[in-house]
Amino acid sequence: MASESHRVVIAQSMGTFFGYCTGSRDEPDRVQYLVRYTAAVGDESNPARLTSVPDAERLLPLIAESLPEAVLLFDSAGIITFLNHAVERLFGYAREELVGQPVERIVTGAASVQSSLHQSLVTLATVLKSGEARHLVGRRRDGSEFGVDVRLNAVVVGDASFVVAVLHETRSRDRRSGWTLGLDEQLEFERLVAELSAGFINLPPARVGDEIREALRRIGEALALDRCVFLRLRSPTAEPDSVAWERPGVAPAPPPTSERFPFTLETVFSGDVLRFSSVDELPNPTDRDGYRALGVRSAVTLPLSIGGAVVGAVAFHVLSEERSWPNDVMQRLNVLATAFGNALSRRDSDDALHRALTEVERLRAQLHQENLYLRAEARERLGSAIIVGQGRAIAHVLDQVRQVATTGSTVLLLGETGTGKELFATQIHELSSRSNHTMVRVNCSAIPSTLMESELFGREKGAFTGALARQVGRFELADQSTIFLDEIGDLPLDIQVKLLRVIEERQIERLGNPKPIRVDTRIIAATHRNLEQRVVEGAFREDLFYRLNVFPIRIPPLRERAEDIPLLVWRFVEEFARAFGKSVEGIPRENLEALQRYHWPGNIRELRNVVERAMIVATTSRLTIAVPMQAAPPRMLERLDEVEKEHIRSVLELTGWRIRGPAGAADRLGMRPTTLETRMAKLGLKRPKAPGR
Repeated sequence: MASESHRVVIAQSMGTFFGYCTGSRDEPDRVQYLVRYTAAVGDESNPARLTSVPDAERLLPLIAESLPEAVLLFDSAGIITFLNHAVERLFGYAREELVGQPVERIVTGAASVQSSLHQSLVTLATVLKSGEARHLVGRRRDGSEFGVDVRLNAVVVGDASFVVAVLHETRSRDRRSGWTLGLDEQLEFERLVAELSAGFINLPPARVGDEIREALRRIGEALALDRCVFLRLRSPTAEPDSVAWERPGVAPAPPPTSERFPFTLETVFSGDVLRFSSVDELPNPTDRDGYRALGVRSAVTLPLSIGGAVVGAVAFHVLSEERSWPNDVMQRLNVLATAFGNALSRRDSDDALHRALTEVERLRAQLHQENLYLRAEARERLGSAIIVGQGRAIAHVLDQVRQVATTGSTVLLLGETGTGKELFATQIHELSSRSNHTMVRVNCSAIPSTLMESELFGREKGAFTGALARQVGRFELADQSTIFLDEIGDLPLDIQVKLLRVIEERQIERLGNPKPIRVDTRIIAATHRNLEQRVVEGAFREDLFYRLNVFPIRIPPLRERAEDIPLLVWRFVEEFARAFGKSVEGIPRENLEALQRYHWPGNIRELRNVVERAMIVATTSRLTIAVPMQAAPPRMLERLDEVEKEHIRSVLELTGWRIRGPAGAADRLGMRPTTLETRMAKLGLKRPKAPGR
């Protein structure tokens, strides 16, 4: 026979708990009776209090059996002391098989919940008196498992404590054919999806990745999943980027590739949802093997679209069982996937805006550099780049210019100093498809060798002592345009190596930054030197010479185009007349004929200087131009040692009497420095003393 405390426990627990948590408030007669009965049992001052133990023992089971819910009572040790017939139906046990047994036999985790909370009677009663729901796993007599929604309530009688549990099955016997969420689970899941979706609305782009990972964790735990993966897809063949969450103990999955999951990626890129309750449902054996290798038994993958294009996917994996994916669950997962897609779209837009702003800043800096460069060019160059001439020699050159201008090929301009090689380079650029960009000019002989690399290829801030700011190199300025390398024959050997790489790979590296920068730059080089002889002397790289010598054009000296001298004279007269505010009406014919007879060693540059000098001193409108004095012919050297001495002297003067080092006199003569010093002593060659010493 049950003890008095046992009867009180049953009465109190049913009266205070069942009416709250079972949803039986729409059955007022039964509930009110249960409440009145409980009060009568527990209140000694109530005249209706039942004092007969047999009456209580007879009525309490009847009341418990009248409830449709499965009701279970276990003590603080987790031992079942009471259950109703609904428990027998739910678990397939007879009552006698469960009374006195641990509750863990039928509900996994129930005893652990009770015992973990039973640190004190006060804690147990406080935490569980509200009928809080717990999602646990039930185990039937035949060994099958199913989900149970368990509500717990603590009852304390004297020094004893008990837990009353009301159980609802949340999933059917066959999960594949009917996996559903209980009502409370549905509401909780809806709240979770709504909360996560709202959180993505104004999410800063920098936090998208972290928030997606957190959302995957919460969804995975809410739906008892094993792995959730967010994929950023670039193309069907490229390996995607991924953000994943895995349940503890579950191994991470590598991103899917077209080799291992061809059907999956094809489905996702077509904009369709892929879901299967069993791997056997997949039509492609390669995908089946791929999922089995990952331990996946059921999965769903939803595509993410931006502007009609699939840019990502989110996948949910179950490894522990085969499970179906009901429509109500799919609808909510679709809502979440849409939130992911919108957040991804905003991040992409933010990244694109950042890249655009970076490019705008780069172009602004480049335009600033070009503006400074053009101002310097305007100060250095007087007049416009107009090629004047009607003779056969200049006509042949202009034909070559027109032929090569539209090709984009490298051009090498050869000719004496002062022949106007830069004007022809400008003409080639103006006739090319790059004419809407500024041609960049570099005089290789005017830049110190220590600064040549940074001038050509640029430098980063702090690349060397004194580099206080980042500098864009000339090649980078000439991207999509033309670079004119004047006096290429004077380029140092170490820079020749780097220039060869630029020509071959179309890439540069800023000084202080090994990251290559692609440039699309056409090269026009010019020199007055004999590059073939320079190659023989070892002062110019042979491979670079052949790279530059694609289309050589020889610019004739002025003495070979005497018929163009009158045209050139009048061109310069008009230029200086505007500059000086003077008027010239005529030049004596004999004066022009004398100019045509002169051999012009300085070529057009010398002619321009002669005309400028005449315009400065002119006092009338009739201009007379003084013909330069003919220089005396050089003395013919007959002795071999004199020829050698003069040759060595000229090389020493060219190098500033520097014997050693790259491009020094010994290097240019192809001799050892010690051998050169011996020859100088033998020939009596000494470095001249500086003035004042």
